[in-house]
Amino acid sequence: MENLKSVLINSVIALVILLAFMGFDDKTFFGWWKSFHIIMVTSWFAGLFYLPRIFVNQAMVPQGEANTAERDRLMLMATKLFRFMTPIMVLALASGTWIWLGYGLTGGWMHAKLALVVLLLVYHGMCFNKLEDFRLGQNKHSHVWYRWFNEIPVVILIVVTLLVVVKPF
Repeated sequence: MENLKSVLINSVIALVILLAFMGFDDKTFFGWWKSFHIIMVTSWFAGLFYLPRIFVNQAMVPQGEANTAERDRLMLMATKLFRFMTPIMVLALASGTWIWLGYGLTGGWMHAKLALVVLLLVYHGMCFNKLEDFRLGQNKHSHVWYRWFNEIPVVILIVVTLLVVVKPF
């Protein structure tokens, strides 16, 4: 919780300082806000790409006393990453909602993008569930399964990028 508070406070302070230097006219504000959103989305995706890679490594660690240190280290890495990427997800969603509602972005492409964002939220929740499975020693999947699981956000990122840039419908 402290991490969330720190990230939120620092992000708001940075945004206010940037806006103070650049001015508050609507066009400038939109550009800075959109930039902030892109940075938060990129950071969230970095976490979504890397966390399942940690799961791949965790799934490859053989059970037994000899591997406790390796398992604990990977668990610590995964837990810290999830705690870091969750507040970033909140900032990505908040900034995206602000842009969407504040500037009236519409069209079929936006509905498709929002559906994919909902899928990303489900995926984020699945990552939490997988993290808990590892924490409790109840993982049921192989490292190969996690390699495929890791590809889901890649596909979503490609489709969302195409929708936002091309706006095909």
